[in-house]
Amino acid sequence: MSVPNSMRVGPFCASVLVKRKYLILYIFLIWVTILPGLLELWAYWQVLWNDVRPLHFYVYLPLLLIAIYITTVFAAIISTKIALMFINILHKPKEGVFLRDRSDRDYRYWSLRNTIKKWPTWLSHKFPFPFLDNLCFKAFGVRTTFSNSLFEGWVDTEFVTFGKNVVCGQGAIIQSSVIIGNFLIIRKTVIEDNVRIGAHVIIMPGTHIGKNSILNTWSSTMVGQELEEGWIYNGGPAKKFKKNRFFEDIPIEKLTREVGDYEGLLKKYDEQYVKREVKKRHLLEKTIKPPLHLRDRLHLGKDKDNDTDDEN
Repeated sequence: MSVPNSMRVGPFCASVLVKRKYLILYIFLIWVTILPGLLELWAYWQVLWNDVRPLHFYVYLPLLLIAIYITTVFAAIISTKIALMFINILHKPKEGVFLRDRSDRDYRYWSLRNTIKKWPTWLSHKFPFPFLDNLCFKAFGVRTTFSNSLFEGWVDTEFVTFGKNVVCGQGAIIQSSVIIGNFLIIRKTVIEDNVRIGAHVIIMPGTHIGKNSILNTWSSTMVGQELEEGWIYNGGPAKKFKKNRFFEDIPIEKLTREVGDYEGLLKKYDEQYVKREVKKRHLLEKTIKPPLHLRDRLHLGKDKDNDTDDEN
């Protein structure tokens, strides 16, 4: 399905640009990552081009383009990872509350990290298979597994830890950093196993969501909020709604206690279906009956016809 431009999805990097000179490194990374793909195209041209019969050159070209795209994504991730290693040596990322000002070193380096990560995150998400997104997350320090579905929302690319079997709804925002007023807040966000995050949910930095929890659509959390294990949360800020029973191991005997077995359950369903159909038929017959005065006229007409027949 199509996704509006206002609802960007996949790995998320903030667009804050503290200094324009950061774009030089950004453009340099794009140039470096495109070079391997150009070399692949050149080698393909040298090996398969034939002036007399070039058909096979075009037949295998789509496969080459896919290979070039994947190579470009890997080159972008590796190049960005190397650049991040050098940047982190100069200034290691850390949690805290920092001043939103160019004089603040943490704020500047946070902006620089996001700037150089934008190219590989954008590139990996445009591929129709999500495994490149997972590689991008893992390369930049996000702890996740291939069993998670994180590709329909904005997910920050640092200081985020996911458990297993986590599902993120469309348009949801999972943040480890946020700007509030003149402050930049960076805190680690932890989401444990079997968590379901509804569409358009906003998870603020520092949130800790326990196992087997659900956040209903349009809910939101506060900075540093703790959500207990095994509950359904609703509202903004998120509050306990009711116990989550969806992950409980309920025996089949409990589910079918009224009929005793699966076959009996199906039989009961069929009986209820027949009863509903009969009831609908009766209601339909009542609604299509003519009004009382019209029925009286019809009966009078029949009586007159009978009298006429008797006289004849």
